[in-house]
Parts: sequence; structure tokens; C-alpha cells
Amino acid sequence: AKVTSTTFEWRRSDGRWQQQTRDVFERGNAAALLPYNLRQRTIVLIRQFRYPAYINGHDDLLIEAIAGLLDDAHPDVRIRAEAEEESGYRLHDVREIFEAFMSPGAVTEKIHFFVGEYEPEMRIGAGGGLAHEGEDIEVLELSFDEALAMIDNGRIVDAKTIMLLQYAALKIFK
Repeated sequence: AKVTSTTFEWRRSDGRWQQQTRDVFERGNAAALLPYNLRQRTIVLIRQFRYPAYINGHDDLLIEAIAGLLDDAHPDVRIRAEAEEESGYRLHDVREIFEAFMSPGAVTEKIHFFVGEYEPEMRIGAGGGLAHEGEDIEVLELSFDEALAMIDNGRIVDAKTIMLLQYAALKIFK
């Protein structure tokens, strides 16, 4: 990851040129996943400490969708590996539903969003993340309705997670 400062000329809509300077954080692209079980009406999320959220006033662990940087891997390969590392679930099929820039004013990162069905027997490990990467992750299996309510009551404040839960409300758990 690196931060660069770039100055460039931008042609404004009125035809005039204007010099602009932007600081850009380049960290690579990522993938995020919401595992769901339609029959049980459940989803799998994770809870972990996030230092940037903490220093901006979030004095609790963050509840999030499974996610990780691509590190030059194909998004669907990387997200299956992240699912296993973080949650202990080995998912067979995941499908990409959309891509989005999360903070395009300053960050180059684009996230590939996935959903995938899970069954209890797909859990082959405890999850928890990779200790050598500083991960200490708690796995949460929640009813979908409870997770959706956690947006309203402020317990889920992570944008990628909110987006995936709202997608699931519109397209999966209708």
C-alpha cells in the first residue's frame, strides 16, 4: 500500500482547464462475501478489531462480511480462501453480484462483492483468520432478520456489510 500525491490538469465542464492535486491511497483491490442459508434464514458474518474505525470513535469490534485483498489472485479464488481462513467454511459455489469503489475520492480500491450458499457441514475449521497477519476473528452465524436489524440499531456500521445485507434483502430473502 502506498500514498501518492498527484497534480494534474482537469478540463472543467465549462471548458476551462484547472490544476488539481489529489492524495491517493493505493492498496489493491479486494473481495467481500456474504454466505447465506436460505432454508435456515441465516448468514455468516465476522467480528474483529479495526484500528482505523477505533481511532475514529468506534469503541467496539466491527461486525463485517468476510473480505480480503486480492493479492493478484482471481476474485472468486481469493474470496473462497478468505471464507475458509476467516470463518472455517469451505464454500463450493460463490457468485459475484457487483463491483464497487468504496471511497473513490481518495482510495483506488475496488471491491468485488459475492454471495454464496452454505450448509453447516461445509464448516471444516474454526476460522479466526491468520494469527501471523494479526487477525483475531470471531465467527457469527446470525438469523438474517437479526443481522438486518443490526443496521438499524447501529451495531453494523461497515459499508460493504450493509450493501451485502441490503442486496440479500432485495434478492435472496425476499
